[in-house]
Amino acid sequence: METRAGDPGAFAHFDLNRVPSPAFVVDAAAVRRNLTILKDVRDRSGIKLLAALKAFSMWSLGPTVAAYLDGVCASGLYEARLGREEYTGLDEKGEVATYCAGYKAADLPEICALSDHIIFNSPGQHERFRPILDNARAVGRSFDVGLRINPLHAEGEVAKYDPCQPHSRLGFPIDQLRPEHLDGVDGIHFHSLCEQDFVPLARTWAAIEPSLKAHFGQLKWLNFGGGHHITRADYQREELITFLQRVKAQTGLEIYLEPGEAVALDAGILVGEILDVVENGMPVAIIDISATCHMPDVIEAPYRPAMLGEVVGGPVVRLGGPSCLAGDIIGDFALPVPAEPGQRIAFLDQAHYSMVKTNTFNGVPLPAIWLWDSETDELREIRNFDYTDFKNRLS
Repeated sequence: METRAGDPGAFAHFDLNRVPSPAFVVDAAAVRRNLTILKDVRDRSGIKLLAALKAFSMWSLGPTVAAYLDGVCASGLYEARLGREEYTGLDEKGEVATYCAGYKAADLPEICALSDHIIFNSPGQHERFRPILDNARAVGRSFDVGLRINPLHAEGEVAKYDPCQPHSRLGFPIDQLRPEHLDGVDGIHFHSLCEQDFVPLARTWAAIEPSLKAHFGQLKWLNFGGGHHITRADYQREELITFLQRVKAQTGLEIYLEPGEAVALDAGILVGEILDVVENGMPVAIIDISATCHMPDVIEAPYRPAMLGEVVGGPVVRLGGPSCLAGDIIGDFALPVPAEPGQRIAFLDQAHYSMVKTNTFNGVPLPAIWLWDSETDELREIRNFDYTDFKNRLS
């Protein structure tokens, strides 16, 4: 995959030695800029817009997100708790929409207490858990029920990241949808995009609207999921707004979007330090950033992250992490600094997904988390991690 972000923004002037290494640094001003764009789309189109916690869960910015958007979408009990605790705003009016491919019965009573929307992956799962939903409502819980469908319309660039890949586990195939499947269902959810612009969304809607049209009268809302790169500079926002206005008018339903990356796009860097350099057919540098532990999408996608200040046409150095995994390789880069121990580097657009996916394989330390405001130059440490964080995950 090719990263479609990587604008350094104010980080072009940030001194990497102001923070320890490794460290995530998030620019609060950049997050506010993204949220301003999303709020404008929300307000002008007349829809509701939820931030996807699976992509960016820096809850110290929860009040900021709550001030701009309508709430969050969660992927299970823990994210639903985080959303309710940190993202619903001072008036607690923010919504929590929870979707999970497979709920556990033991979790559902609490999910019912936390969520405004509970979205099921299949009619069978909804039917099986109806007694739990009924019991929750009997004690005063109020929530809508949604059903995730699989549009059977693939738009993804990479099959393993495409929810519409053959034999996908995500969503109920739309060609199997029957009226009885929507008994007790308030809304339809689909999510079939990944870091994409407006045109794939329009094509997806054109593919599924004929099959859904007959059901609009019994529904309250439609949720178009995430994967929308709305805050990217080249995203067709005016076309999106016109489209959302039209769909809302034609269906008579409330429309939801659930952007994740768009909230934190180009809003964070991951700072690292060169530990050693060896020669093995080319210069190979070991750094304290691990692809395996700190940027797993580099290996899983795979993709090559953008580097702050990379020198086009300069000598190339291979960068790898400190873990024992032979494949812990970030890529080949023309460094903006000498390839020497002690030099600092940074990778761009690392606030989303990288931060939520970190792990401590091999006992590799987790990066600290710092919050910077490029408008005021305020810089503060949000969290650092030590041996106890590693030990407490084990037994």
